[in-house]
Amino acid sequence: MTTRPDTAAPPVKEGGAAPGRPPGNDSAAALQKRARLSRRWQRDIRWSPYAFVSPFFLLFVAFGLFPLLYTGWASLHQVELTAPTDMNWVGLRNYTRIFDDEFFWNAAKNTLTIGVISTVPQLLMAMGIAHILNYKLRASTFFRVAMLAPYATSIAAASLVFVMLFGRDYGMINWALDAFGIDPVDWQNDKWPSQIAVSSIIIWRWTGYNALIYLAAMQAIPHDLYESAALDGASRWQQFIHVTVPALRPTILFTCVVSTIGASQVFGEPLLFDANKGTSGGAEHQFQTLGLYLYEQGWVAQHLGRASAIAWTMFLMLIVIGVINYVISRRLRASS
Repeated sequence: MTTRPDTAAPPVKEGGAAPGRPPGNDSAAALQKRARLSRRWQRDIRWSPYAFVSPFFLLFVAFGLFPLLYTGWASLHQVELTAPTDMNWVGLRNYTRIFDDEFFWNAAKNTLTIGVISTVPQLLMAMGIAHILNYKLRASTFFRVAMLAPYATSIAAASLVFVMLFGRDYGMINWALDAFGIDPVDWQNDKWPSQIAVSSIIIWRWTGYNALIYLAAMQAIPHDLYESAALDGASRWQQFIHVTVPALRPTILFTCVVSTIGASQVFGEPLLFDANKGTSGGAEHQFQTLGLYLYEQGWVAQHLGRASAIAWTMFLMLIVIGVINYVISRRLRASS
């Protein structure tokens, strides 16, 4: 039987393999390359998320954690702004001195009253506005965006406008009161009027922000509940009281806690509302908050150790507020 010359195998040289590259070399190199790429891909998948979030943690350590720890260490020393590296150990004397300082308790009381005066009307108005925006209105998107306009406005610009509105001699508020036969009010020098004026700036600035939070929570309430209440003969007011408010309890608690924390840190509004533009909060410290008192001790009196102790005292107060929030929210979840 003969073999066709075009299908015959090439002759094999004696003592060697067929000419050309060995058949297994290309596949081995490809496998090694693929293994290297696989290991690189696994390392990329494992470490890339940490690389993406690392800028936040680096900035937090540099501008958040380190200043917090350094402030806690400085609160245990006597240190002045003129020589921040010269520290004399005094232990808890800065803290004990705070509790014996009448100006600290005056600032704490003013912070509490301004917080109550600004938070309660603010949240009530925000809930009412959110309830109105929750219904179908023309240009509802415009009104929702307009709610954020005060929040986006500069504190300095808003405070200066309110200073003119609450002016004693030429302010629009006193002009309106005079139209009803009420004597002019010295909004910047009297205690309660000045606190009401400062609170009005906070109310104007944060009501729309909280209204949008309530609106988002209202839109998450199932519409079937309102339909069932309407079939039972409930009016819109009854639906709001018996359906909307109970469903908003976690959101209301959240806004109360956030507003309380914000009220404890009020600084710009009373600073700019002061006629003398100082940190004393009025001639008789009638609207000086803890934020102003902290700034006064640290940057005016230049007592950094005492200011650090005030900052840590405020921090501990906020921790207590957070614990109370956790306990109340846990009870609300258990009751529901």
